[in-house]
Parts: sequence; C-alpha cells; structure tokens
Amino acid sequence: MSRPGAPLGPSAPQPASLSVIGEVGLLATLTVRDLREGWPRHRAEVVFDCATGGPRHHVFEGPLLREVALASHPLFDVRRRKDRSRFALAVSGGDGHRTVLAWAEIDADFGNAPVLLATRLDGEDLDAVGSQLVVPVDRCGARYISAVTRVRIGAWPGGW
Repeated sequence: MSRPGAPLGPSAPQPASLSVIGEVGLLATLTVRDLREGWPRHRAEVVFDCATGGPRHHVFEGPLLREVALASHPLFDVRRRKDRSRFALAVSGGDGHRTVLAWAEIDADFGNAPVLLATRLDGEDLDAVGSQLVVPVDRCGARYISAVTRVRIGAWPGGW
C-alpha cells in the first residue's frame, strides 16, 4: 500500500512533440503519433553524400511538412501566390540545430519539394526521439533536423 501523495512507480516518459507556432490561425502541439495518424504517409529514399562521411542510405516515412503547416492555417491568402511566397518556416530541433525554408520551396505552385516530418527512419518509429525534418532534394543532410521541437511559420521579414 502506498502513502498518500507518494509516487505510484516510475512515470512513463512523455512522448516527443513539436509545436507549430507563428503567424497561424491554429497553434498546435503534435506528437509523432499525431503526425503518423493525422496525415497521409509519404516515403523518401535518400542518399547523403557529404564530404566527411561518404554516402549513407536511409528510408524516411511521414507526412509532408506542407500538409502539416497548412493544417495550422498560415495567415496568408492561399489564392495569392505573392502572399504565400513571402512566408518562411523556421524548424528547430532538440539539439539546438535550426534551419529555415522558404514557403515557396514546399508549395505545390513553386518548388513542390517533398519535405517530410518523418515519423519513421529505416523502418523504426521515431515516437520516443521525435520527428525528423527531411529535405530529400538536398544532397547533404545539413538541413535535416532531428527531434523537431518547433516549426515557426511567418512572413519575412516581419513576425521574426
């Protein structure tokens, strides 16, 4: 029998999550499970070919960053290309690594890059460690962000 107020046992670790913030109509906090179950899954087979590590092959799965971001209702007029093209996404990871993408890179009317918020890496779920930003069009993985904690959406240069 436990004492009143005493812990009942080891607490389960909290699932990793990310926040979607900035110039959006709907702020969101999403776990890897939310990402996996809330949007269609896409697959990207990538090869990192960086000078220091040589080629590395990986398979990532998860929703498109564009689809997740659109669900937060960015505060631009979707009918106006120039309005959309002034927005950017700043992505932060648990290790402090950050990168910025122009909205036009991921927008279907512009670059249409299949950037993922990966929920699986090489067949393994990322629930415990957090989602990973994957930019399959990059030869080197410098814009890949592990353990994504935040996606900030906003117009450039205002709102930053």
